[in-house]
Amino acid sequence: MSSSEILGSAGLVWIMLAVALVVGELASPGIFLIFLAAGALVTGMTMLALPDIPFLVQLVSFTAWSAVAVAIGRRWYTQFPVATSDAMLNDRSARLVGEIVTVVAALDGGEGRVRVGDGEWRASGSTADVGARMRVVAVRDGVLIVESLPPGV
Repeated sequence: MSSSEILGSAGLVWIMLAVALVVGELASPGIFLIFLAAGALVTGMTMLALPDIPFLVQLVSFTAWSAVAVAIGRRWYTQFPVATSDAMLNDRSARLVGEIVTVVAALDGGEGRVRVGDGEWRASGSTADVGARMRVVAVRDGVLIVESLPPGV
């Protein structure tokens, strides 16, 4: 195969797509484009070795190899999770446990609303009037479970 055939081949296009996907992953890390890049790279290498493969087969190859890469990556991240100093980094509601909140709709019959920062959440707990301060002790199905604060807190 001459250099002009390589430069005009589908294999090089797939390899350039793989490079573009890697650059995209580096620009906005999301741990997903890299798996598509792996599929494109394997397809590109296959196309360099077997240049007469029809385009539909190339797409099937890309899809299959991308799926294999995702499966390998998923297994890897399950076996070797990324360590973090904040275990609740992506669990906004769990991060609220322990917070002091203010009642904005009286907790009457155990149901009401509380202010958390600049937002409001549904709350469940003992009876409390508007303006009362309470502590979040748990979160269930998007509802904050609150309890009254001891006097003087």
